[in-house]
Amino acid sequence: MKKTHSFHIPVMGIGFTIDTPLKVSHYGIDSVISLVDDFLLEKLREMYCGKFAIPYNEITEKTEDFRAKRITSYLNLINNLAEKKFEEFKNATIEKGNEIKEYFNMLPVSSTIKQEFKILTEKYFNLIKIRNWIKDNLSMGSIDVNIMTKIDNDNYSKEGKLPVEYNDAHAALRGYANSDLNSSIVLSAGMNPRLYGYLEQFEDFYPDENGEIKKKIVLKVSDYRSALIQGKFLSKKGLWVSEYRIESGLNCRGHAFATDGYLLGPILAQFRDNRKELIQSIHEILVRALSNKNRSVPETELPLKITAQGGVGTAEEHQFLIDHYQVDSVGWGTPFLLVPEATTVDDYTLNKLIEAKEDDLYLSNISPLGVPFNNLKGNTKELEKLSLVDKGRPGSSCPKKYLVSNKEFTEKTICTASRQYQRLKLKELDEEGVSPDEYQNKFEKIVDKSCLCVGLGTSALLVNNLDTKVEGDGVSVCPGPNMAYFSKIMSLKEITNHIYGRSNIIDRTDRPNMFIKELTIYIDFLKNKIEETRVSMTNKQEKYLLTFVKNLKEGISYYYRLFNDLKDKFEDTKSSILNDLDASKKTLHLLNLEIENLSLVMAIAH
Repeated sequence: MKKTHSFHIPVMGIGFTIDTPLKVSHYGIDSVISLVDDFLLEKLREMYCGKFAIPYNEITEKTEDFRAKRITSYLNLINNLAEKKFEEFKNATIEKGNEIKEYFNMLPVSSTIKQEFKILTEKYFNLIKIRNWIKDNLSMGSIDVNIMTKIDNDNYSKEGKLPVEYNDAHAALRGYANSDLNSSIVLSAGMNPRLYGYLEQFEDFYPDENGEIKKKIVLKVSDYRSALIQGKFLSKKGLWVSEYRIESGLNCRGHAFATDGYLLGPILAQFRDNRKELIQSIHEILVRALSNKNRSVPETELPLKITAQGGVGTAEEHQFLIDHYQVDSVGWGTPFLLVPEATTVDDYTLNKLIEAKEDDLYLSNISPLGVPFNNLKGNTKELEKLSLVDKGRPGSSCPKKYLVSNKEFTEKTICTASRQYQRLKLKELDEEGVSPDEYQNKFEKIVDKSCLCVGLGTSALLVNNLDTKVEGDGVSVCPGPNMAYFSKIMSLKEITNHIYGRSNIIDRTDRPNMFIKELTIYIDFLKNKIEETRVSMTNKQEKYLLTFVKNLKEGISYYYRLFNDLKDKFEDTKSSILNDLDASKKTLHLLNLEIENLSLVMAIAH
């Protein structure tokens, strides 16, 4: 089957793309379901079974291996419904003539399948021939899944701690592995060797005698070195990474895994320039591993995709990533939160997103994982959290426990957003006897943590009028900074027209280039890091900050060369891009001096 679109819809939150494949896969669009919350998946499965008159057998917590079984059952249901919708779509050419037309209208001009269809229908209009051609050539978008490798906490039964394969990420992986899907699993949030080792147990992750892999591995990475290390680690087990999904460290949605000042442009250039070497070096290891396991060895190198996402907002940026960096697909996340035909967002949150400006979108410390998290001011989960603080009852009841990671006060891990943890932590603070200012500062840091594993899924319940008794009605949302420039609800047709440059849905003329936006976010991040060291700077912190500055300087130099050398690209914005680079260079120089001065002060003090 021919590849149709040059964009994909990444995972967003826990519930925002929970049923996106059912909405868009028949148009050939790839999208990703989060496997964090099996309770939510089970509620949605019951709802969809009722909607389509399919017998529903509940999988309760009393069922052995219920988490994996819930995930398998939900994925099989979505796959079956999506395939049925796609087959009906292909078989009803006459009745659904407008939908077929819409399918091809949405494709980019560069699409070979679009060009072939145009030639076919211009030559003659033989309905039987057209229908047969459609059956042979149209392909469904991939129904991919996402596992955050860090969400892999232990689980317990009445008898005690369960074996490691019942950990959250392990069970989710097993749930996907046992499903009917022929798609990809996106592993994000860093390397989990134990989980990666577990992949070996499932046949679908290995290439067959034709080099085909039923369930492909996709790694979300933020730099080349990480990709190489993880790719080699997996290939030693006979497992091939089919795609490296490069995401901007900070100009993204959700959790933001900052690099040490490495910027997206130079990172993409490194992948482009080393692509052949990456494939060859990892493929050699794979062949040896498969031979040692007496498995089928592919006769040729297996396909490898390089994709990118994070802050892309215009057709020009989209096409530039494809042409200049030779990426195979571009992820469009944040803008799709305003596309009800594709994502599941409740009305209140939708309106807050429409109204959001730069100051409403910020990098917060609310995540219990201790990783910076992109947040929207005034979301209902935030309001709910603040209300509990005002009532003197901070923290969440922690009904789902997916983000438990702290053993400071307890034998079993608990969540730093939970009422249990915050009560214990505040009690400890009360006994410290610190000054009022320091007390307030520490108090705010403790109660700032938010129950994301519930909040990021609640929207799917509200939209579908499902019970929220356990979860409450509070919704967390995690758009990237790019949301400030999209300010209206869009149809699927409108957003695809925007992506492919057939129209422009951004009204503002002051939107910075995606690379410049990322650079300014990194400089702000650096300022905050410097502020944290103002009282006392260690040698380790000094080294980190100076390395960060050095990498940003190199990134700026790279962008100077890139934009000065470009011809017929970014012509309307090139002068402002170069001015922004000048301003960033000056700011960085001042920050470098500030770090050196702080270091000197500390040296004198000691």
